[in-house]
Amino acid sequence: MYRLLSAVTARAATTGGRAWGCGRRAAHQRAGLPPLGPGWAGGLGLGLGLALGVKLAGGLRGASPAPPAAAPDPEAPPQAELLEQPLAPWSPQTPAPPHARHFVRAIDNSRDLLHRIKDEVGAPGIVVGVSVDGKEVWSEGLGYADVENRVPCKPETVMRIASISKSLTMVAIAKLWEAGKLDLDIPVQHYVPEFPEKEYEGEKVSVTTRLLISHLSGIRHYEKDMKKVKEEKAYKALKMMKGMMESDQEKELKEKGGKSNEKNDFAKAKVEQDNETKGRNSKPCKKKNDFEQGELYLKEKFENSIESLRLFKNDPLFFKPGSQFLYSTFGYTLLAAIVERASGYKYLDYMQKIFHDLDMLTTVQEENEPVIYNRARFYVYNKKKRLVNTPYVDNSYKWAGGGFLSTVGDLLKFGNVMLYGYQVGLFKNSNENLLPGYLKPETMLMIWTPVPNTEMSWDKEGKYAMAWGVVEKKQTYGSCRKQRHYASHTGGAVGASSVLLVLPEELDAEALNNKVPPRGIVVSIICNMQSVGLNSTALKIALEFDKDRSDIP
Repeated sequence: MYRLLSAVTARAATTGGRAWGCGRRAAHQRAGLPPLGPGWAGGLGLGLGLALGVKLAGGLRGASPAPPAAAPDPEAPPQAELLEQPLAPWSPQTPAPPHARHFVRAIDNSRDLLHRIKDEVGAPGIVVGVSVDGKEVWSEGLGYADVENRVPCKPETVMRIASISKSLTMVAIAKLWEAGKLDLDIPVQHYVPEFPEKEYEGEKVSVTTRLLISHLSGIRHYEKDMKKVKEEKAYKALKMMKGMMESDQEKELKEKGGKSNEKNDFAKAKVEQDNETKGRNSKPCKKKNDFEQGELYLKEKFENSIESLRLFKNDPLFFKPGSQFLYSTFGYTLLAAIVERASGYKYLDYMQKIFHDLDMLTTVQEENEPVIYNRARFYVYNKKKRLVNTPYVDNSYKWAGGGFLSTVGDLLKFGNVMLYGYQVGLFKNSNENLLPGYLKPETMLMIWTPVPNTEMSWDKEGKYAMAWGVVEKKQTYGSCRKQRHYASHTGGAVGASSVLLVLPEELDAEALNNKVPPRGIVVSIICNMQSVGLNSTALKIALEFDKDRSDIP
């Protein structure tokens, strides 16, 4: 009898599992959701089948009572607990592009990277897009675009792109410069007389468009306390200098070998003493981060860029123009006014013309009134570590520096436009039929050339260029770390984080003869949670796809 019961139970488990799994899989596919993995239905089907088997066994007269359940194995995976949990939200994906089959490994690894960062920070939703050689090969949403209404993220989800807006504004400036309508090196008052002339420590100084683009103008960011900003800059410079000195000391001690022990102890003691002194005497006043600054949460509607200038135009410069890097979104508000005067159009009208040219049809300025389909909600954790909606903000004072909405698909298009313009000049000799880039090769070379005295806060290996951060190719030692050349810009806004990264292919003579631009990987990631660092994840994803791209026929 016991053997009969076992056979009935096993048969029921198999039959129930197959029937339930097939039905559930078919319903899932009819709903347009991505295919379910091979293992998920087995566990659920097995549970249903076992339940059916037990029911049948209980209906047989004279059947022996079932043996007591074994104690749970603490090392076993918690299958029963997983059955009781709600399924994670799936985002309806568009059909996989034909090229995606070459990148299955890269997609799996990259999805895991995204899950890690999403789980680490507790982000409600995140969306990613990747293109290889100008073709989109992967886009996917994880989590929720709207937590309250359980709306999953998907490739079409629209989010704040924050400071990637600066890179978009740079295109407008570059087009005007190419057309001879804008001089990058004359004082901004030539275009915007409403911005007063400036002095620094009693000396008359000039603020130019070029300095504004690379954050070298001395115009403040959200922090208004000049003393705090200067102390923080001095502290960072001292810390960097000491780090370089310690590195040189270690290198020298290694070269001296056995004689270094005593000096090494002395060096360590001195470093510890310096650190202690620094902690007592030279630690700067604590500067508020951007999300503690009141101006980030402005609710006032500004009619145009000129009106927005009143927020900062009469404030003193924090540094002499050209001398130090000070990241400033307000500098880009002034650039928007310059674009208006040089072009003869309202800033937003001129940008919409550019978006039309670039086929970026879902990229718009953020406004509260218009109905914007697929727009996400934005979130933050409060002091009690609970997820809450962010407060209402009006970004009309900073369209140019952080006020646009977009999708990962539009950002991929933008990245490939930049990459094409950067590379097309290299291919012209081998393929005369290539169309010109939206920006000329010499313009793109200027935009992606690191500028002296600048910083790239999201990757210490790089420098800021012209509305892009750029890391140059570098390898110090053989068979050791090889630093790839790439350009990127990150963004941080109220309830949102973003990154757009372009990894150009390292071209050789053979590639120039057999291929056409753009050649490289473009990665865009947007997230509806603030203060999420995404650049390193985007770079890892780009390198994963770069590994697989050699297999494309």
